[in-house]
Amino acid sequence: MKFNSYKSSSLKHQQPQREKMEGKQSEVVLFGSWYSSYCTRIVLALKIKGINFEYVEEDLANKSELLINYNPVHQKVPVLVHKGNPIAESFVILEYIEDHWNHHPKILPEDPYERAKVRFWAQFYDQKIMLGALPILKSSEGEERERACEELSKLIRVFEEGMKKDLPGKFPFYDGENLGLVDIVVGPNASNYLALREVVGPVIDSKRNPDFFSWVDALKAHPLIKETLPPHHKMVQKLKEKIPQKPKDH
Repeated sequence: MKFNSYKSSSLKHQQPQREKMEGKQSEVVLFGSWYSSYCTRIVLALKIKGINFEYVEEDLANKSELLINYNPVHQKVPVLVHKGNPIAESFVILEYIEDHWNHHPKILPEDPYERAKVRFWAQFYDQKIMLGALPILKSSEGEERERACEELSKLIRVFEEGMKKDLPGKFPFYDGENLGLVDIVVGPNASNYLALREVVGPVIDSKRNPDFFSWVDALKAHPLIKETLPPHHKMVQKLKEKIPQKPKDH
């Protein structure tokens, strides 16, 4: 495990200093993995709220006893520990952050109906689009890959149309400048599309889903997301390790 301390501010992030977790534990500790978009979304939310936190990098091939004790049910990251109390699952953590630190900037709107719509589309992306990309990663090139890409494109079109209908004018950013819940969920995942393209080929493109594509590029350029995303070359290497590479024909 690697322990780093972070001082958060609304848009600026100081470089972490390596330190051992000795003596008094930080009030807010995040157990995560640098390449997990589920963890990156928590880092973003904490930064948006300006919450100082300690970050613990987990080796997912050799999980620490701390992680297993804090999340005995799933034994996975992210886990947020606040004043010694663990909270697991990224959506639950995001809601906790907004509920406990309910100052501005807000990541969820005040109005209950608006909140419900934002939650719906954030979860649609999480449960449909992110899972919908998995068949592409497992598919062979050619017709199988094309079918998988078209199915994902259909899901993204539903997302595009739903966002325009339910949350008009709310993307690329929920209030025009600050990141909201949907941005936080989509940004860390979709902004790595160039790394994914380098490993498996095109997954999303501007012709099939122009609104989504332009939104992702705007998210990718947002200062807070830009400084929080892992370096492109590291992400490419990690994807190559995680996605089975098919031998090339000679």
